[in-house]
Amino acid sequence: MNDKIIDNYLTEQENCISKIKKDLTNEIKLIYEKLYSAQQTGNKVYLIGNGGSSSTATHFSSDLLKTAITKNRHRFKAFSLSDNIHVLLAWANDTSYEDIFYNQLKNLLEENDILLAISGSGNSPNILKAVDYANSINAITIALTGGDGGKLAQSSQINLVIPSDDMLTIETMHLLICHLITTIFRNEDTPMFSY
Repeated sequence: MNDKIIDNYLTEQENCISKIKKDLTNEIKLIYEKLYSAQQTGNKVYLIGNGGSSSTATHFSSDLLKTAITKNRHRFKAFSLSDNIHVLLAWANDTSYEDIFYNQLKNLLEENDILLAISGSGNSPNILKAVDYANSINAITIALTGGDGGKLAQSSQINLVIPSDDMLTIETMHLLICHLITTIFRNEDTPMFSY
């Protein structure tokens, strides 16, 4: 085992967290505020991503649906569209992979709902198409990306771009941000469940 690899990796995570603390606090607060508003009004939150970002979408959806439940607030209406395997495969097979989220949103998304799009590169065509559609019907679009943010950072209304070009670090930080926002919800009111 190479101790230098371990040390370099952990140092990279520390450095990235330091940059997030210094430069991205306002974006974190803004995402929290939009999610809080949706929680209060009953608007839905849809989450999308490919690969590891799909797992983050599923994880954050689970946290919103259970871990963020507190005694004095409404419960979230949150859905990870990456989890609808039968629907994903139907659209990918019958039209194209680029349509797998767009066509689900056409059935579900309404004005003032939130679409939270997660993409390490910010250039996934299926994510971009979904965000463009959400913008066209006056939904709220939030992006978690990395590197230079890609095209997604230009098309989403709210963007949090992880300051790293390493995909593993970007994905780690996306989950960290999701857990941070969940923690804010739990600390703003009395949690229903303890862990």
